[in-house]
Amino acid sequence: MSWDIFVQDLPPDAATVADIPDDFEPAPLMERSALIERIRGVVSEADFGDPAWGRIEGPGFSIEVNIGNEDPVRGFAFHVRGGDLAVGIVADVLERLGLRALDPGSGSGFFERGAAVASLTAWRDYRSRVLD
Repeated sequence: MSWDIFVQDLPPDAATVADIPDDFEPAPLMERSALIERIRGVVSEADFGDPAWGRIEGPGFSIEVNIGNEDPVRGFAFHVRGGDLAVGIVADVLERLGLRALDPGSGSGFFERGAAVASLTAWRDYRSRVLD
């Protein structure tokens, strides 16, 4: 199980996911090679031996980056396991990419750096209850 963050083109003025117009069509993000290069610009040790499925390992956490095979990339996901330090990595990558992401566990539905640790903590609590 993982805490999943979904990245795609999202309206910059939407404060919550409810603010996204029903007819909104996300644009492609960028070429896969450019996406991988930008992620490595933040996390140089990111492993993209498989360009569709990257891995970022850190102290007490791991992040799988599911980019898929589509090129250009229309969206991708971070699958986070472990400690709170992963939140900073996700936030830094999103900032570098200039993109927003969906966090189903947040109040707004969007990934927000300031609220993401609470979202990850709530997910870990949920996971613990489910697995017990």
